[in-house]
Amino acid sequence: MDIARPELARAKKVRRAIYGGVALIALVIVTLALSKLKPAAPTVDRSTVWSGTVARGNMLREVRGLGTLVPEDIRWIAAQSNAKVDRIVLRSGATVKPDSIILELSDPQLQDDTLTAQLTYKEAEADFENLKVQLDSQLMALKESNAGLLGQYDQDRLQAQTDKQLADQGLKASVLAQQSQMKADQEEIQLKLDDQKLAIQADANKAQLDSQAAKVDSARALYNLKESQVEALHVRAGITGVLQDVPVDVGQQVTPGTNLCRVADPTHLKATIQVAETQAKDVLPGQKASIDTRNGIVNGHVTRVAGNVVNGTVDVDVSLEGTLPQGARPDLSVDGTIEIENLQNVLYVGLPVHGEPNSTVGLFKLVDGGDEAERTTVKLGRASVTTIEVMAGLNEGDQVILSDMSAWDNVDRIKLK
Repeated sequence: MDIARPELARAKKVRRAIYGGVALIALVIVTLALSKLKPAAPTVDRSTVWSGTVARGNMLREVRGLGTLVPEDIRWIAAQSNAKVDRIVLRSGATVKPDSIILELSDPQLQDDTLTAQLTYKEAEADFENLKVQLDSQLMALKESNAGLLGQYDQDRLQAQTDKQLADQGLKASVLAQQSQMKADQEEIQLKLDDQKLAIQADANKAQLDSQAAKVDSARALYNLKESQVEALHVRAGITGVLQDVPVDVGQQVTPGTNLCRVADPTHLKATIQVAETQAKDVLPGQKASIDTRNGIVNGHVTRVAGNVVNGTVDVDVSLEGTLPQGARPDLSVDGTIEIENLQNVLYVGLPVHGEPNSTVGLFKLVDGGDEAERTTVKLGRASVTTIEVMAGLNEGDQVILSDMSAWDNVDRIKLK
């Protein structure tokens, strides 16, 4: 028969309690230790990223934009009257000279108007010549009358002087001498009035002739205009160059101001490049530039910066210097680079994918010999095409990842393999 031993049961319960407490304490310690451990850093394939080294020195600031070569001398030729396109003589791409005929137009009404203007002009000229003859004849009659009056006055003046001398010598009555002087005085007054009348008539004749001459000039100007419009029906290039566009068809009716063709001089080209509006604020006329035509690089300088923004870019004109590479032609796509300034003794690094000028970004800096990278807050400054100024957060010699790391925005540390 078994004998109950209470002390053994009690000891067994104590051991179980001790084991349970120890296990609980161990679990708590393990949990705390695991909670303090950092999550394992994700691994990134080293071949999928690229990095750059922070350097100190001079940094050339540049901006870049895509664009095209365009002629400096472009001429649109517009219709000068209502007309119909009868014939297209030359097509786009043709080499033209100033007198090369590109289009033939017709306008019967203009032909009639030109003939009418010509007749009106000739009639105005005839009226002018007829009026001139009439006025000259009238003026001549007045001059003849004035000459007769002058002769009579000279005669009466001499007679008055003679009668006065005789009267002074007592050889003639003084009354007769006075009468002779009065007659001479009256003739003098009449002569002065006649001179004034002659001058007034000359001025009046001039005014009438000027008025008629103005009508002649007006008729001549209208006739010349109509003649030039008739001549313009033979649409000529006007300059030596290449015919770029003829945006009309045979039989089409055109109105004054309608563009008929475009001619450009391909020997004098400039580059028009589109610069991002955020960078265009630093571009100024006179700055040096280089244009890559894919067949060679041409130097130049900025001549114009557009005042408006189109689709987030600003047009910048660059005047080209020297001989253009072979194959350079209008509308050729080019890549332009403009020198903004040369920064002296600054920290700089390659331009990160998401690095904007004058911003603060998080970049992964290589640590542990380049096997790992940790996120570092970096303040960036002025930017160039391939480099950007480092204001704070990095030191000379630091290496940072420049490629797109947006997939790892939720981690602060990565491993590179």
